[in-house]
Amino acid sequence: MLPPRALSSVAQGALRRAQPFRTYASASPTAAFAGQKGSNGKYTVTLIPGDGIGPEISQSVKDIYSAAGVPIQWEEVDVTPVLKGGKTVIPDPAIHSVRKNTVALKGPLATPIGKGHVSLNLTLRRTFNLFANVRPCVSIKGFKTAYDDVNTVLIRENTEGEYSGIEHEVVDGVVQSIKLITWDASERVARYAFHYAQTQGRSRVTAVHKANIMKMSDGMFLSACREVAKEFPNIKYDEDLLDRVCLQIVQNPRPYSDRVMVMPNLYGDILSDMCAGLIGGLGLTPSGNIGRDASIFEAVHGSAPDIAGKGLANPTALLLSSLMMLRHMNLNEHAEKIEKATLTTIAEGKHITGDLGGKASTKEYTSAIIEKL
Repeated sequence: MLPPRALSSVAQGALRRAQPFRTYASASPTAAFAGQKGSNGKYTVTLIPGDGIGPEISQSVKDIYSAAGVPIQWEEVDVTPVLKGGKTVIPDPAIHSVRKNTVALKGPLATPIGKGHVSLNLTLRRTFNLFANVRPCVSIKGFKTAYDDVNTVLIRENTEGEYSGIEHEVVDGVVQSIKLITWDASERVARYAFHYAQTQGRSRVTAVHKANIMKMSDGMFLSACREVAKEFPNIKYDEDLLDRVCLQIVQNPRPYSDRVMVMPNLYGDILSDMCAGLIGGLGLTPSGNIGRDASIFEAVHGSAPDIAGKGLANPTALLLSSLMMLRHMNLNEHAEKIEKATLTTIAEGKHITGDLGGKASTKEYTSAIIEKL
């Protein structure tokens, strides 16, 4: 390990940022929904429409919610970074909105690649300490893919690992990127994974790792998982290598059904996208980022600027993510009603968007869902 003086100021800052994790180690593994109904009988939820196709698919969700009578009013905010104190940060009104409402729905955000721009998605996770990313990958009945029996949930540590942002140039032509793993963050996400499995009726938690190579960092992650596992005797616990899981799950996903897989940040990013491919792609995959004081549910696909404004976008991922949000808010009946209408529309195949094999526009697909509510 490099001595502290060998680390850049960016690296040392990231290491300092890791320390607050200890504050939350013993906290409840779930984010409490603290929103209150207004005088109009509705909850206020922050909406971040996003870039590219974001506004179009956000409008679809709003239209469906309105037709379904969901007791939600949207508070739209812009998260375009602003300069404050010499740093680019998320605007204060957006931060205030999410903290006040405790839940948010977010469309896709675009970040230029390789230009020194900080990912807005990463910035949001850091700002609100969203420590767990939850990605259910479940086959959609009636939508034919190579497999009909995918049913797994991936929970990824969301704040550190290779995505800690600790990078600096050592000398010309040599860049060092540091993987940061802390016990507290590992224990926290492990505890959330076991809690999720227990409350959602899943019988097994599998820790995915590369501790055979990264013995200290991934080794610490596994040690934290093993300690937490002792507190959940009714949940089976095992461990598997990332590369082996990738190979086996694309050959036969059935053994991974009804289980939760928990893993460090980078592995979860890769494996969750791969599993999304098993059920039809990112356009059908919901996602939630869970924190103690706020949670943000999002579409994980790109902003697709090439089709923005053309009415071709598929709003399913954002819609399914919003249903995760509704269940998080204990609005289960509304979630069930919209989910049934959505999955029935997809299964019929008459009014689905081009990426799903149909010819319908975004509005036509949305209208078909609304008709089934």
